[in-house]
Amino acid sequence: MTELGQTEGGVVTGEVQRTRALRPLAASTYLLRNASKTIPLTGVIMLAVLLVAGIIAMIDSIPYSIRTIYSYSELMLGLGPRGDMSLTPKLVKTVREESPVPLDKVVLCRASSAMVRSIVGKWPFVVLGFEQDVMPYYLERMGSKSLQGRLPRPGAPEAVISEPVARNRNLKLGDALLGPEDNDNYSPQEVKVVGIAQTDRWVMFTNVEYQRMNHFPPIDVALVFAKNLRDQRKLDKWAEERFKGDRAQIFAYHQIEEQTEEMFGTLYKILNIVIGTLVLVITFMMGMLMNIYQSQRLIEFGLLQAIGYTRKQLLRRVWLESFAVIVAGWILGVLLAYGMLTVVDRVLMEPNAFALDTFDPVAYAYTVPLPFAILIVALMTVVLRFRKFDPVSVVERRLV
Repeated sequence: MTELGQTEGGVVTGEVQRTRALRPLAASTYLLRNASKTIPLTGVIMLAVLLVAGIIAMIDSIPYSIRTIYSYSELMLGLGPRGDMSLTPKLVKTVREESPVPLDKVVLCRASSAMVRSIVGKWPFVVLGFEQDVMPYYLERMGSKSLQGRLPRPGAPEAVISEPVARNRNLKLGDALLGPEDNDNYSPQEVKVVGIAQTDRWVMFTNVEYQRMNHFPPIDVALVFAKNLRDQRKLDKWAEERFKGDRAQIFAYHQIEEQTEEMFGTLYKILNIVIGTLVLVITFMMGMLMNIYQSQRLIEFGLLQAIGYTRKQLLRRVWLESFAVIVAGWILGVLLAYGMLTVVDRVLMEPNAFALDTFDPVAYAYTVPLPFAILIVALMTVVLRFRKFDPVSVVERRLV
């Protein structure tokens, strides 16, 4: 016998040899000694989890991008008349007098449009026009930590954008945000970027004088800011009900959430069918692999039962082995999926300010049925095989 802690042939220590000899039915014994058989099974489960989580996370990045790009509206309520500029003062008066929550500020502004890029194409975005004294307040409300550059001057074709917009549009100080030759981002003059705000919110604004001179229709829009951010959603909901049926248009974040959910509802139903089919295919495939895997061990099971081990003990051992392989495969698959999504986020998404949630709970929740389905099929396969299992015939064939 080898000395404790020494190796024989550079393989295992004497302590490990004695430990394995004392625990021949431990689930880890067979798995560790037959890694060439258990690792491929674990690898298949890992790849299945990676596939499901990756697909769901990438699909979910589309509505997540919508919510991220338009998240600036979470901090304010947009309120405008439907084509009648004379209604704006009346709407503002109603909000000031009837608001259910304390108001911090009501701002009148003008708006035009620009385009931003997403993984599914171009999306419209709003370029707001503010008075000079409103610009610092708006940046503070949007969580801006600092401003690279300066604020637009009154009447000048200049703009401030946020850092995500700069990455998405590949803009830097001095570049044109809008221009007369850009059909997607039109303005009669080239509107130069003179400031880049350091905030995660998507922001584009110019001075209101330039907007009033160069962009139509000539209608002012009110931005209503609740004094406490936690009251903003309550204000949004109230405004939607209060102005229902009036010639007023509401712009609120909860509308974006509802429209996004409705827009992608059908897509997720189709995705559920695809993922369900994928789970069935993978489960069936894993069932066949488990069947082959256990068939290769018939002699082992026959000899163990012939020397006194009960069927219950053997089933328990197989159940523990299957459970260990499947759970290990799922955990490693989740880690592999997170690693892959992190790489995709840093290489593809983040440089373009595309939104991808590497911790997307929906994506990982979709992988949960996989280990349960595979475990059920594996156990059913083993139970059915042991129902007609004859250890005597196995031993006889082995001895002959």
